[in-house]
Amino acid sequence: MAVQDPVEKMLDAAQNGMSLLVDREKLHFTYMPDVIQHRDTEQEMVTQSLLPILKRSRPSNLLVYGKPGTGKTLVVRKVLSKIRVRVARTDFPIRLVYVNAKEETTTYGILVSFGHQLGLSERDLPPTGLSIAEVFRRALVAVGSGGINAVLVIDEIDYLVHLAARTKNDVLYQLTRANERLKAGSLALVGISNDLTFKERLDARVLSTLGEEEIVFTNYTVEQIRRILEDRIGGAFVSGAVTPPALNLCAAMAGSQHGDARRAIDLMRVAGEMAEREQSGTVTEGHIRAAAQKIEENKEVAALRSYPLHEKLLIVAIMRSGGSSTGEIYAAYKELARTLRQDALTQRRVTQMLSEIEVSGIITSRLVHQGMHGRTKKYKLAIPAEIIKSTFEGDLTLGDVV
Repeated sequence: MAVQDPVEKMLDAAQNGMSLLVDREKLHFTYMPDVIQHRDTEQEMVTQSLLPILKRSRPSNLLVYGKPGTGKTLVVRKVLSKIRVRVARTDFPIRLVYVNAKEETTTYGILVSFGHQLGLSERDLPPTGLSIAEVFRRALVAVGSGGINAVLVIDEIDYLVHLAARTKNDVLYQLTRANERLKAGSLALVGISNDLTFKERLDARVLSTLGEEEIVFTNYTVEQIRRILEDRIGGAFVSGAVTPPALNLCAAMAGSQHGDARRAIDLMRVAGEMAEREQSGTVTEGHIRAAAQKIEENKEVAALRSYPLHEKLLIVAIMRSGGSSTGEIYAAYKELARTLRQDALTQRRVTQMLSEIEVSGIITSRLVHQGMHGRTKKYKLAIPAEIIKSTFEGDLTLGDVV
């Protein structure tokens, strides 16, 4: 009997086999449902804050807070889309601009995206080559010369605060003072943040202008997440594909740990894909648990692969000297750098890098009191060493040192 080609076998199964998922788009984080459940009050508050733009006035700057997956971006984007429809019928020059600070990755990129959405071309604002001050000036000229009333939504604005601290270029302060430089038009800011404490890192002058209005999104309860999942499952899966125990487990895992609806929806999507590959008739509790493990591992592997070489060397150094002080980790890092014939960075820079890596959740730290010798910070891995080894073993540079 001829052996079937493995690729053909998989393609045949995809085309002719049992299909559980009929509309994956409904399980994607960018999907905008017709009804955003359990967020009526928040929708009303965001709409109320932005209403002045319909009355040809500048709305107050707005800060929207909440943990990941609590519907912040979804609500803001829905309100913006509704306003866009209405202002399209008027002759009042309004631009509603959305940027994600973490996706743009640099202050320059954020400002260029802002300018392009105002109508500036790539020739007016090239992807590189200008100073940040000049990019900002050109964007403001576009607002002023067109008499544009712009609302700039900055998602993950806490990352912009992080960029400002790292680069010493506080563009957020410039943005909050933009109206003082405009003779025509206006600029209002809407900041969306997953970090409830990021205001503590803001300059007092920025805080007084930026936080004119604030809205806090609370975590979803387990029952609310279950209802959100039911709604998404109804359009994404064939009828009866998800067993009630699987639905309840998915809601419980996301609700009890994070109150994160986005995580719950991702979990259900991955579980559905795994069940479909197995040609299982239904999504079971086992698929939910396997999906949770896969998502966690994928997130950690992606984070590890994204680091530059010296950050990777630091992670390996921590793995080798678990629970060690900054000085001990630096010694291990220098030895790794010497082995790979790399110039070691300074201990001061390494200390900064350790703090940056800790933010991602790959490592954790604790302060240890040493009596008359003061205090020291000790670091250890927050993920299994096996994941680091398996990820870095395929790296041509690191393969020999892990």
